[in-house]
Amino acid sequence: MKLNLESLKNAEQWKGYHLPAYDPAVIAENTRNKPQWLHFGAGNIFRVFPAVLCQRLIEMGEMDTGIICCESYDDEVVTRCFRPYDNLSIAVVLGADGSLEKEVVGSMAESLTMKYDYERIAQVFESPSLQMVSFTITEKGYAIRNAAQELLPAVAADLEAGPEGCKTFMAQLAALCLRRYHACGEALALVSMDNCSHNGEKLQNAVLGIAKAWKLGGKITEKDYEYLTTKISFPWSMIDKITPRPNESVEKQLIADGLEDISPFVTSKNTYTAAFVNAEKPQYLVIEDLFLNGRPPLEKAGVYLTDRDTVNCTERMKVTTCLNPLHTAMSVYGCMLGYTLISKEMEDEDIVRLIKTLGYQEGLPVVVSPKILDPKSFIDEVVEQRFPNPFMPDAPQRIATDTSQKVGIRFGETIKSYVAEKRDLDSLNALPLAIAGWLRYLLAVDDELNPIEVSSDPMKDELQAALAGITVGKPETYQGQLRSILSNEAIFGSDLVKIGLAEKIERMFVDELAGAGAVRAALRKYLQ
Repeated sequence: MKLNLESLKNAEQWKGYHLPAYDPAVIAENTRNKPQWLHFGAGNIFRVFPAVLCQRLIEMGEMDTGIICCESYDDEVVTRCFRPYDNLSIAVVLGADGSLEKEVVGSMAESLTMKYDYERIAQVFESPSLQMVSFTITEKGYAIRNAAQELLPAVAADLEAGPEGCKTFMAQLAALCLRRYHACGEALALVSMDNCSHNGEKLQNAVLGIAKAWKLGGKITEKDYEYLTTKISFPWSMIDKITPRPNESVEKQLIADGLEDISPFVTSKNTYTAAFVNAEKPQYLVIEDLFLNGRPPLEKAGVYLTDRDTVNCTERMKVTTCLNPLHTAMSVYGCMLGYTLISKEMEDEDIVRLIKTLGYQEGLPVVVSPKILDPKSFIDEVVEQRFPNPFMPDAPQRIATDTSQKVGIRFGETIKSYVAEKRDLDSLNALPLAIAGWLRYLLAVDDELNPIEVSSDPMKDELQAALAGITVGKPETYQGQLRSILSNEAIFGSDLVKIGLAEKIERMFVDELAGAGAVRAALRKYLQ
């Protein structure tokens, strides 16, 4: 068994796999002649989610074209992971019960790289039939400025040079849209599917920011700029599907099935990838229905097409209440209690009580329901299926990275809602416990008083300096050091000292300093 079109002709040997119920070669030919969907970012989430959605639509007879996939960062994903396999991929769904669902995905009709295939990509952009260009390039892929809001040097060079021969991806994207304007003038939707807040806005700001600079510099005309602002849409979206790196146990199962040459490898740009992708079963994709040149009937494959407010509300539900706050709370406590897997933490009654209290009792009363999804059902799925899934090799140490950048949304928004609705802040226990636990974690000592490594965080040095003088095992060394942190609105979105929540967090924090076992004792004390 080899992952190629020739091998698929012998369907008998692929027993146990869902094979494309169509001829991928025919779909590829249709796509070359009349491209409809182009995607940038050939990573795992794309191959196991949007590419599978497209496969479903083809099998339903709702589409007769596939996706042209383009890699703008790591060419080897295409040259080593797509083309040797005839652009086929294996999607493996990891059931929480230990089951595997295996599928050969044939909807990727063509694979290109921005570095070597720019003119072919331009041809696709110039095709009137093209309706959508989607992206999974990670949040940093949209950045044209640094943290100080200064233009990145390479972007500044592209602004100076103009659309011809630009080197940075966002500038190249703007230039490709202008090629489309001059070739056919048809509208186009640029759809970010990256897991970040207001993703469509980030993409729009980058593309139009570059175009505006070109216009002001006389590099493009007023009509060029008008096309980008009126005929190119930037729908917002919310995507949710945990897709870890290729799992060794999955690889062994595929090899046992008889598959050859599918083992993971690391590219020269340090991408860990393989011809197969493994992911959890639950998945959500909510997209603002803002397509000015038509679109595939994505809703028939389970995508929610809706308005921008609903997309935003769905994203807020996930990030402020139903998933991300639970992840952060359990990760800092998991690190202190010696866990290295999220799924193992779900066997710990104290941690499960923490996240259930945080989600159900404290978060749900103030969450705004997006209506297309039920918040309680979303949490049910998270705590009953997603977090306990033993196939999800996610570590609390990874989730605990950059926590200072996350707490303002994941905890701060709920706090703001309690204040706005004049709810009793003293009724909160799990939320202040999560904050206290994060600050206790920053002391780099676990619950058995052993040193641990604190995950990377841009504010780590600053925060640890503020905690100087505090010694685990000596509660008396706490002399109000948390106050400067808890009053920092830039971290939490509000001044926790001023609104009256700081004292409770301080009490919890001091309890967790008592000595070995104090962290677990605090969890039990405040969550009874």
